[in-house]
Amino acid sequence: MSRIRTVVLVAGGALLVKRALRRRITASPLWPLPALEEPVSGRGRQATVTRRVRVAERATPAEGVVQLRLEGSDLPAWQPGAHIDLVLPSGTVRQYSLCGDPDDRAAYTVATRLIEAEQGGRGGSAEVHEQLPVGTEIEIRGPRNRFPLAPAPSYVFVAGGIGITPVLSMVRAAEAAGADWRLLYCGRSRAAMPYLAEVAALGGDRTTVVAEDEDGRPDLAFLASVGAATEVYCCGPEGLMAAVGAALPEGRTPRLERFSAARTEGGKAFEVELRRTGRTLTVPPDRSVLSAVREVVPDLLYSCEQGFCGTCRQRVLEGEIDHRDELLTDAERDDSMLLCVSRCAGERLVLDL
Repeated sequence: MSRIRTVVLVAGGALLVKRALRRRITASPLWPLPALEEPVSGRGRQATVTRRVRVAERATPAEGVVQLRLEGSDLPAWQPGAHIDLVLPSGTVRQYSLCGDPDDRAAYTVATRLIEAEQGGRGGSAEVHEQLPVGTEIEIRGPRNRFPLAPAPSYVFVAGGIGITPVLSMVRAAEAAGADWRLLYCGRSRAAMPYLAEVAALGGDRTTVVAEDEDGRPDLAFLASVGAATEVYCCGPEGLMAAVGAALPEGRTPRLERFSAARTEGGKAFEVELRRTGRTLTVPPDRSVLSAVREVVPDLLYSCEQGFCGTCRQRVLEGEIDHRDELLTDAERDDSMLLCVSRCAGERLVLDL
């Protein structure tokens, strides 16, 4: 009897310890470091929860473009402009805009253009094209939305090539809301432009398609007369987004979605003090703050390593930040940074880590 009692007591004690530990980790995602009064460390924990999905369908909506229908259970709802992380078989994580129907809770639809290494590709798109046949199970994270559709009476959408993916659902939402809208869709050639049929069906004379091999570069002069109440959205190559911003009236800026990563290297070496850990590191010009800090705090959360998702955001206690992300608001930039891309504009940063 005493042996049974001992087993029960040990099991009960283990359960209590497990529950206490779970509460402690929740209070401080970087436990056993001290919890913050208003935690910033570990922000994005829910967004990094993984879900299993299955590649149910593959399609080729344009030359060099693959579309995947990813089926799963209990998939979270999403709004136009949202994206998900694909955790590819190699462990590489890449972000792709959702371009299906937000009301379809059984599956997510994404599309990606193949970018070869000589074009600056880093292997993610090649892996999607070559290693995700129908039937493959992969993990996803998200969805997240850093490109939300703001309520407005009217919109102008400009999409370049694969940049049509987040814009498709936006245009459908604008139409459903009864808003006035106009879409300019441009690309190198019609053969390389996905979803042309869907674009043509959206709104007749409200959509303009410009294939550069037929029509030359798009005329953006109409943007100079865009009214103050009109929201302008643009997704596509850097050159197109810069041209859209330059064409708008003075003081107006478009809402942008970028697919290319910010540069993490460059400049000079600097020191990073981890205040709660009690360590000071040197970050060389060719290395990111994230990679340096993870040598000391290996469990530090991160995801995209491109300044897109915000998972690696940390509080900065001292120092001038060289922000290189496209995510944080002006208010957030005052006292925090994304470690994967941003750097120090001076000699030293102090992080609340």
